[in-house]
This record gives sequence, structure tokens and C-alpha cells, in this order.
Amino acid sequence: MEDTIILYPSPGMGHLVPMVELGKLILNHNPSFSIIILITTAPFDTGSTSSYIKRVTVATPSVHFHHLPTISPPSTTSLDNIAALAFELPWLYNSNLHHALQTMISQKSRPTASIIDFFCNSSFEVFTSLDIPTYYFFTSSASSLSALLSLPKTHQILLEKNKDPNTPIEFPGVPPIPTPDLPGPILDTEGIAYKSFFGTAINMVKSTGILTNTCHAFEPRAVKAISDGLCTPNLPTPSVYCIGPIVANSDEDHEHECLRWLDSQPSRSVVFLCLVVRGCSKQSN
Repeated sequence: MEDTIILYPSPGMGHLVPMVELGKLILNHNPSFSIIILITTAPFDTGSTSSYIKRVTVATPSVHFHHLPTISPPSTTSLDNIAALAFELPWLYNSNLHHALQTMISQKSRPTASIIDFFCNSSFEVFTSLDIPTYYFFTSSASSLSALLSLPKTHQILLEKNKDPNTPIEFPGVPPIPTPDLPGPILDTEGIAYKSFFGTAINMVKSTGILTNTCHAFEPRAVKAISDGLCTPNLPTPSVYCIGPIVANSDEDHEHECLRWLDSQPSRSVVFLCLVVRGCSKQSN
């Protein structure tokens, strides 16, 4: 019987594509494995994934997609609060997830391991309750991971900084960050999103390990700080694996016009602003 690894991304292309590329990376090193990617549906538009899933299924037969039954839209979280909603959705899917995993186990195809998107933190207890070793896939940088893992340690500091924002806050291995420049969900220490990030940091320490989409040469200070336990004092130091950068290959044979434009600009004359999927920036910035 082939070993099966479960991958559990958040809804939408922005989280599905990195998880698929992770599955391909695993298969490159272990071709005998079988990858099952669990698909959930968000109550807001995340873009169609059906054509992408079909292409992957044809090109990589060892990657299988399992759609969990759709759940009713959440009623307690505002759809405007995307960060809080991203954490709440997997929690609503926990019952369907548990049933799907039990079905696999009853068919004598117990997963060897699971890798969950950090937004799917609420599923951690579902996997571990079934004795399935569980890893987290952190799709961002090691610097961001350092800040996340440090939340239990810096909670009181954040409360104080909210009262006096003049002094920057320090995360291990990361340059000091002025408090007003921190993400909004981190500043709102009473909000659902902050509490979800906090809970994720706690569970990450308990997990089998953390995979992060970076490489050691990019962020040696942040990676070392995490590995040395500076982010999680008095707690177990999680095993961190730098597996990036994971980037999907383009289906296009020609170079995009924006890259040609970029190559024609003077050196150091362009500022790159990354807004991720649903990010935004103030007009003054």
C-alpha cells in the first residue's frame, strides 16, 4: 500500500497553488507517495479553481483532489473581516474533515502525515486526535513566522505598545518594527483574528514541524532565531524546514510585458509593493 500525505490548503488560488507545488516537490523526492489535497469552498469569491485542478490532475496523476461537502456560510463573523473569516472557515469544516479522514482510515488507507495551511489551524486537533502526524505549511517568510511564533511571548508588550506606539517592537531575527506598521489584526489584541493567530502559534509549537516558503540564505537571522528557540522561550522548539521559494511555473512560453518593462527601468528606481490576494494600501503610501 502506497504512503498517502494529506495536504489541506485554505480556499482560493492564492493558497491552493503553493500547496499543489509543495505536493509536486514531495513527489520529486518520493515518487512512491500519493498526495491527497482537500478542497473547501469559501462563501466569497476566490476565483475559479476547477480548470487549474483539471490541469494538475492530468499532468500529475499522483496528486488527487478531494472536495469536502460545502458548509453553510458563517453567521458570526463579518465577511468584511477576511483574516478572521479565513480562520473560521476551516473550523466550520471540521466535522466534514473528520468524517473524510475516518473514511480513509476505515478503508485501510491511513494517511502517513498531513500538512495544513496555517489558516487551517482549527483542523490541527482533528488530525492529531486521529494520530496523524501534522505539519504546518507557512506560505510566507521566515521573518513573518518569527513574528507569529513570538506572539505568546510578546502579547503583553503589544498591549503596552498599543498605549505607547512610539517605541518599535522587536521580534527575534527581525529588524525593529514601529508598532503602527504592524498588520491591523495583530494590533487588535481583542479581535477574533488576533486570537486565531495566537492559537496558531501555540499549536505550531506542538506540531511535528513547520515548512516555510523561504530558503536559509534569504533569511539566515530569522531562521536561526526560530531554530535557537528565541521565539518560543520555555516551550519546545519546533522543527523548521526551509523548502522555498516555491513558485509555480508559468504556462506561457513568452515573457510577460511587465517584466520587459521592469528590465528597461534604471537600477533601483522601482519599488515593489506586494498586496497578496486581498491586501490594500493607504493612498498616501
